[in-house]
Amino acid sequence: MGTVALRLTGATKRYGNTAVLDGLDLEVAQDSRLVVLGHSGSGKSTLLRVLAGLEQLDAGEVSRPGGAVVGTVFQQPLLLPWLSVRDNIALGGRFRANRARFESAHVDELLDVFGLAELAAARPAQLSGGQAQRVAIARVVAVRPDVLLLDEPFSALDPATRRGLQTWLRDMVERLGLTLVLVTHDVDEALYLATEVTLLDGSGAAAGHWHSTAPADHRDLAAHPLQATLLAGYRSQLGVAAVS
Repeated sequence: MGTVALRLTGATKRYGNTAVLDGLDLEVAQDSRLVVLGHSGSGKSTLLRVLAGLEQLDAGEVSRPGGAVVGTVFQQPLLLPWLSVRDNIALGGRFRANRARFESAHVDELLDVFGLAELAAARPAQLSGGQAQRVAIARVVAVRPDVLLLDEPFSALDPATRRGLQTWLRDMVERLGLTLVLVTHDVDEALYLATEVTLLDGSGAAAGHWHSTAPADHRDLAAHPLQATLLAGYRSQLGVAAVS
């Protein structure tokens, strides 16, 4: 599998009597784009928080064999409304833990890479949902993480904006040489973005893990060789005849 950026071994996390993660093993390869797919309540957000170091396991271990630095983006952009786009992106440089990895000149580079240069002086209230989410991702990338963790960052956006940001994200991650872990409940999003897909089974374990070749265009998703497999696995967990 090559160099491992993040590893979960026997990961178990309980809330009360419910095991959200139950002995889960998972490896994230360096330079991969791993998408963790699962329905609501399957443990995918908990898994991401564990990888980010924001949740402690009840049993098992999470490790970063090469000392990878991770950055996390949540569903909501969580921008500071009184700061400009530029200052929101530069925010991480204010924290002592990030200063060795932060350069103020890098902020202007990211404004260009993220297509935000013309909005540098704007406040969050002036941004569209897609623009705000790009700022949130740029803020994390500004402190130069090795691994970018994304918790359904496009779930609140309209379909056209969401597809555009999926294309942008895939290109940006490749351009910046980042390892990506993204959780979603959307099969098409998983197949469009992923080089690897893990499907959670809803009981705290993985139903399967697959290597995946991302299609060139969203229009090619219906013919993706993993489409039927993932939809069948998803439907079997939900106990319904179709997936929205």
